[in-house]
Amino acid sequence: MKGKDLLSVADLGGEDIRLLISDAIDMKAQGWLSILSGKTLAIMFEKPSLRTRVSFELAMRQLGGETVYLSPAEVGLGERESVPDVARVLSRYVDAIAARTFSHQTLEVLAGYSSVPVINALSDWEHPCQALADLLTIYEKKGELQGLTLAFVGDGNNVARSLMLAASLTGMNFRIATPSGYAIEDDIFNLAQNNALSAGGEIFYTDDPRQAVTGADVVYTDVWASMGQEAEAEARRQIFAGYQVDGELLSLAREDAIFMHPLPAHRGEEVAEGILDTPQSVVFDQAENRLHMQKALLAGILGGLEIPLAGYR
Repeated sequence: MKGKDLLSVADLGGEDIRLLISDAIDMKAQGWLSILSGKTLAIMFEKPSLRTRVSFELAMRQLGGETVYLSPAEVGLGERESVPDVARVLSRYVDAIAARTFSHQTLEVLAGYSSVPVINALSDWEHPCQALADLLTIYEKKGELQGLTLAFVGDGNNVARSLMLAASLTGMNFRIATPSGYAIEDDIFNLAQNNALSAGGEIFYTDDPRQAVTGADVVYTDVWASMGQEAEAEARRQIFAGYQVDGELLSLAREDAIFMHPLPAHRGEEVAEGILDTPQSVVFDQAENRLHMQKALLAGILGGLEIPLAGYR
């Protein structure tokens, strides 16, 4: 991974994901290191953030590196200054760029003009860092990925796309239940199907949440209206009303199933009140693991990985 961009989970292979999980487990156990001493990460966001910003900043600090945070007002990406110019300027200053953008196309242009690696810290199309941290969490809780069934209920959004791709590369079965018109696009679905054929998993789509969740090892949901879709929020509440994860739906999964959500959550909408606080919920473990997976990603991309490796390999 050294020196490479990470714009999509599709930039990785199954072995890459397994190694990242192993490295993240090792780094989580070892704590603070100095393997990225002298390296600097630019964190450039168009959208607000809690977990993404804090996890990237602390990941670099815990690996001995530094960060420079650039707010929307400071950069004016594509408005005050063109995306190509921003990419070429930052490339002269820093060793990598983590960008959180409204448009995935902005990320692609940024990476096209940057001479340093660009990491997708969230776009409207994918959220690879979240999906990788989620697989780390599943592996910690279940001890494996191959053959497990992950059921996603709700909008076929950026998180769902990245999860589908990540699951397909690791031999997991991925089921997704969405209303008509909100499914994951055919190109992502077909790519995941091809990955799954090679890795030994299955990809399944339905509009029935009960069919998706029955017998699942992992039940996952996300907000019905993402950032930038606020004008659609009320209409989406009505469309997705039958897709709430509540106790009744969760009871259809395996007895030892875990519940996941990338946060922030709208309690009482996509997830019923109280579900996030049950023993089945691992949402705060997910949040913590953003830090540890970010450390593994940064160490791999910036070439500082010189620690003993164990864990998942």
